[in-house]
Order: sequence, then structure tokens, then C-alpha cells
Amino acid sequence: MILSRKSTTFICIFVIVFPFCNFNANFNDNEKTNGKNGIQLAILLSIMIIGSNLIFVRNLPSTNTYAGQLLKNQIPEEGTIIHTNYQSSGKGHQGNSWESEDGKNLLISIVLLPSMISPSDQFSISMAMSLGICDFLNRYIRTCSIKWPNDIYVNNDKIAGILIENSIMGYQIEYSITGIGLNVNQDRFLSDAPNPVSLKLLTGTVYDLTVCLNQLSSDLDNRYKQVITGCFDLIRTDYLSRLYRLNEWFNFRDTDGVYSGKILTVTDNGRLQIERKSGVKSEYSFKEIEFIL
Repeated sequence: MILSRKSTTFICIFVIVFPFCNFNANFNDNEKTNGKNGIQLAILLSIMIIGSNLIFVRNLPSTNTYAGQLLKNQIPEEGTIIHTNYQSSGKGHQGNSWESEDGKNLLISIVLLPSMISPSDQFSISMAMSLGICDFLNRYIRTCSIKWPNDIYVNNDKIAGILIENSIMGYQIEYSITGIGLNVNQDRFLSDAPNPVSLKLLTGTVYDLTVCLNQLSSDLDNRYKQVITGCFDLIRTDYLSRLYRLNEWFNFRDTDGVYSGKILTVTDNGRLQIERKSGVKSEYSFKEIEFIL
């Protein structure tokens, strides 16, 4: 089943949302936001991108796999969301699985076409999607954090995970598929995942998944528009302000073993920087460092 919807949000709203963004940051000299291109950008910001088109399939092996197959056959409308009640082979990072009870949670994949984003800035998409989920959760709970690179935590428990698959052609991101698993109404977890939690477990409330999907789409859409309008500094500042265990001493494990360190920052290309008590600083790519929970 495919549904389409367009937002009638006024352009002036985005003037308020993005007051300090460099709208020309992602364009070359021939694409600056003046004249015709400026009008096109204003129109783009005035409509809903993420969630403008919904594809629902009752059961799927994986929403990310479905999105990838869709892109092979046709280019869907940017912001198309594929959502399902159940995934038989939900995908996590590097082959990890994602447990979700049938009809209890949000299981979605978003198709983005961020050709204006340089591959060197692709981590901004991950940051924006993480922040969009946090914005959604803050409608219902006070605090959440982002465990680098893009797991969403409440205290020390994981409530959502993100899997982003980018296709890069030359100097452009051809497309990006953002898969999101967000625990909403599930109250029993049977896998060996150490620390799952859901909104229901946190608040005692059962949530309408349709309402939640609409709200999440809106929050992700707002954050994605920060990316395409060049608000990288704002995104980075917000991301770091929510970073799990930032500037606190905890144990980590790398190839040399377990050590005590504190997270200092995340680099522009998404590497995690940690300082040891000896003062030595190290940078890690994903899967090169393990948090000791």
C-alpha cells in the first residue's frame, strides 16, 4: 500500500528553524542559492521530504533490503519511507540482527537522494538521523543520548538503532538508505541483547504507532533539512551535546585490551576521539572500539 502526502508548512517557518545556516554550503559557484536556484530551495524547504511517500508491507525480511531493491528498479520519491510490522531478518551493523515483536515497534527505512552532500560530509546524515530520533523521544521522555556512532540510549539502555547504507558515485552520494528500529510498545525481549528498552517500559503507556510514525517523520524531516541547507555546525553541536559518556571516565576495549578513557569529541568524518589517563589520545572508526557497559 502506497500513500503520498505533502506538507503545507510555510517557508517562513524554515527561516526561523535555520537562522544561522549557510544555504550555499553544499553548492558550487554555479548552484548558489540566488535567482531560480534560491526559489527552488525555498520550495524544497516548504514541503515535507521525509515521509512524503509511505510504502507499507505487512511482513518483510528487511526494510533496508526492500529499499535497495526498489532503487534498482526505479528511483522513488526522495524521503520515501518503507515501513513494516515485522522483519524476519532485520539488519544491524555488520550482520547483527534486530529483534522486534510483530506489530509492536517502528521498523522503517528512508530513501534519501542527497546528491548535494559531499561524501566527506556523509557523517552529517548519521548525526541528523540520530538527532531526529532524539527529538521524537523528547516528546515523551526527558532525556536520551546518542551512543557513538548512532545508537540511541536512555540512561544505559538501548531504545533505537540505525543502519545507514550509502551509495557513492564519484564525488556524490547517489543515494542513502537509513534503516531505523525504534522500540515503542514491546515489553519483553527474548534475544541475548544486553540492554534493550522501549517507550512502554519507560512510561507504562501503549502508543499509537501511526501517530508515532507521523511524529518521527516530521522530526527526521526537520533535521534532514538542516543537512541539505548546510547547517553542519548546528548539527555537530547538537550531536555532541547528546553524546553518550562524553567527557566522563569509563572503560573501553580496543585491540590492546581494556583501558580507562574519556570521549573528547567526534571528528568531522565521524571518528571517535578518546583520551587515556596517560594523556594519549586515540581515534577510532566504527567497530575498532568497544564500550564496556
